[in-house]
Amino acid sequence: MSPAEKTAVETFRRDVVEPSMASLVVIDFWAEWCGPCKALTPLLEKVAADYADRGVVLAKVDTDKNQFIAAQFQIKSIPTVYAMFQGKLVADLTPARTESQLRTMLDQLLKQLPIQSDAASDAAELEPLIAMGEDVLASGDGERAVGIFDQLMEMASDHPGVLSGHIRALVAAGRMEEAEVAIAALPAGTKDAGIDRARAAIELAKTAQPVEDLAALKAEVAANPDDHQLRFALAGAEMAAGDRDAASDDLLSIVAADRNWNGGAARTQLLKLFEVVGLEDAWVSAQRRRLSAILFG
Repeated sequence: MSPAEKTAVETFRRDVVEPSMASLVVIDFWAEWCGPCKALTPLLEKVAADYADRGVVLAKVDTDKNQFIAAQFQIKSIPTVYAMFQGKLVADLTPARTESQLRTMLDQLLKQLPIQSDAASDAAELEPLIAMGEDVLASGDGERAVGIFDQLMEMASDHPGVLSGHIRALVAAGRMEEAEVAIAALPAGTKDAGIDRARAAIELAKTAQPVEDLAALKAEVAANPDDHQLRFALAGAEMAAGDRDAASDDLLSIVAADRNWNGGAARTQLLKLFEVVGLEDAWVSAQRRRLSAILFG
């Protein structure tokens, strides 16, 4: 092998083989004199750029300057386009001469190969940060949670978990106007469980009104245990104060005494609380079991 061939092999290994260990490398074999190659180049560059966050990389090999490499791949005509993953050829993309055809072939490949895209990697990095924000939010420190989610919004403003946490943190901090503006700014028809939690938090906050003297209200309820309207107001005040255990106890007490009171308002309020906390949360599971025992026990 000549020095030039060694250099070509080293360059190919650095630019194509090594990237293929983690990415799907699309190799475009071309030459300066090849008209069809030049026509195909913009298409390959556009699609590769669109698929970059899914782990696709474009590498170009000039067959005139890399004849040894072209011979190793048995290139008989150009343009020839191959796909390489983990150092092995996995597909011949040459038949794809339109954007639609190329996208279809790439989609099929990406479904079959264990490639972690940049988007997936970013999401993995975000998850522990979102969990930290959620823990602070669950502790009742709304302003601190807002601070955490403000930073996350700078990193991933379109991530549903970040959006949901940010809006619910604003609600917890009593910044209702900002929360409503944030919800209104979402694209119409946005469907996501986290966003639904945020909407429920806003709705719940509108009915969960804080009181200046919570102890006095509790004493009044204790003196009038059958006054469901008073107990319902107490539950709202407890939710506003971040005491979900006490709020749940009072709402369940109303359901146990009269499940149809005020059109089932206590049960409806309880279900909203469950949605805000998160239907998969262990606390919600425990409260739902208590509710089921009342309704069906």
